[in-house]
Amino acid sequence: MLDALEQHWPEYLIEAALLGAFMMAACAFGVVFEHPASRVHLAVPNPFVRRALAGVAMGLTAITLIYSRWGKRSGAHMNPSVTLAFLKLGRMRSPDAAFYVTAQFLGAVVGVLVAWGVLGARLAHPSVDFVTTQPGDPGPAVAFLAELVISFVLMAVVITFSASRWMRLTGLAAGALIFLYVTFEAPLSGMSMNPARSLGSALAARDLGALWIYFVAPSLGMQLAAAIFRRRRVAGCAKLDHPPDVSCIFCGQRAPASSATRA
Repeated sequence: MLDALEQHWPEYLIEAALLGAFMMAACAFGVVFEHPASRVHLAVPNPFVRRALAGVAMGLTAITLIYSRWGKRSGAHMNPSVTLAFLKLGRMRSPDAAFYVTAQFLGAVVGVLVAWGVLGARLAHPSVDFVTTQPGDPGPAVAFLAELVISFVLMAVVITFSASRWMRLTGLAAGALIFLYVTFEAPLSGMSMNPARSLGSALAARDLGALWIYFVAPSLGMQLAAAIFRRRRVAGCAKLDHPPDVSCIFCGQRAPASSATRA
């Protein structure tokens, strides 16, 4: 455990930073699109159109982080459920998974707190509510099922792409799904797929009532996808983007000497 920390601490810090950045973006876009005093909110009164715009914004945010220099190094999981699914697939070691998950939770919490410090009362406004993920009008049961399904599909797509000739498009596929989910699925569950993301918002809002849904359903959905693909013995690594010139702590790939100093 200590050996993993000593060798791979940069990747752990990167995971925290990436999810922290994602949460800051989510909070900022939440204020832009949903705060009643926002010029964008006033200019776009249709909730569906606002969700579509938010979906584009968050999808592009995810894609940017995945293909960033840091994202290429850590693999840009940014989600404990994704990390645990890769662990089940045998693509990463338990110590790395434990530190990734810990870093992701810390990153999400800190990201929301930083955004709160910058955005202030606008982020706490009931219409934004720290971008918490809450069950929609159909209720908790539908929200649970929706989270399970979208999480299963996301992980299945990630595994499929990462083991194919379209491997470098995995991040784009994930970003496209985020756009679709925010646009069409969010009214059912708030669109989380991420226990750390939901916890960061819930702690700031002091509302943990529905948090169990966003811990259990995404993890169950991604574990189910991992179990199916593990039986099929699908090859691959625990990265969403796996460029040949970046070192990898999972498969042991080493960057060329000229690149290693920059990684």
